[in-house]
Amino acid sequence: MTVNKWLSTVPAATLVFAALGVGRIYTAIAAEAAVATQARTMTQVLADSKPSDWRPLDPDKTLYLELAQGRVIIELAPQFAPNHVANIVTMVRAGYFDGLAVMRVQDNYVAQWGDAEGKRPIGNAKNTLTAEFDRAAAGLPFVKLPDADTYAPEVGLSDGFPTARDGASGRAWMAHCYGTVGAGRDTDANSGGGKELYAVIGHSPRHLDRNVTLVGRIVKGIEWLSSLPRGTGDLGFYEKPEQRVPIKSIRVMADVPAAERTPLEVMRTDTPTFKALVESRRNRTDEWFKYRAGRVELCNVPIPVRTPPKG
Repeated sequence: MTVNKWLSTVPAATLVFAALGVGRIYTAIAAEAAVATQARTMTQVLADSKPSDWRPLDPDKTLYLELAQGRVIIELAPQFAPNHVANIVTMVRAGYFDGLAVMRVQDNYVAQWGDAEGKRPIGNAKNTLTAEFDRAAAGLPFVKLPDADTYAPEVGLSDGFPTARDGASGRAWMAHCYGTVGAGRDTDANSGGGKELYAVIGHSPRHLDRNVTLVGRIVKGIEWLSSLPRGTGDLGFYEKPEQRVPIKSIRVMADVPAAERTPLEVMRTDTPTFKALVESRRNRTDEWFKYRAGRVELCNVPIPVRTPPKG
């Protein structure tokens, strides 16, 4: 049977669907080719960035946690937890954390620091505060990621902080990603205040979202916490006082002499450059990758930090 005779025996609807199927295949191929042509690697995106794509850290909203191993730099997020952040700054400026210790390091989870003995006075700071698990979404800058999330209707970045939001309730909250800093509490939701802080050092424990007040994120030096010896007690607490890791001091960057500061710039998340960076993580064009995922999780979107170029 010739092709023409075969075609004459095939219902027209079948031919239409076949044509549509071929069309979809060609469309998918074209889309993949477009991604391969337009997408850049993260290295290329960073190399092409402009000075306006970067912002300096705010000295009044940045903490220096000094360990013998090195400096851990924490960017505070008063837009999410204004009362907790203010309370923590009050304690820091009173020297509350100086000489205390990292007392808990739980593998693939958190590193926690504070007063292990619970005896140090907190001065003018408040012992406990009302929980600040979330806030009104209205008025909060938000750069939405294009992919779906398991834990929230929408996720994205707000001034560099991983953020989730729910349009139905009108609420937004910080998400537990690697390096996020939170205020420890007991069972009572309002039992925290910032006397004990922790940083996520493992896989993102998003089930903690809206169950803990998050106060900031580590922008540099997370390795000094994530590489500490793991505690062998319950929940990763050190069983002996001598195992604890001493804190030399915690200071507000604004209180540190300029010569002793660590100059850093953080990539802004409200620019076309950052959008290109997100795409570089969704569709990896690096030679090593043979398959492009075409999507990215909130906690797998890096927020680049750099030393400002000279000149």
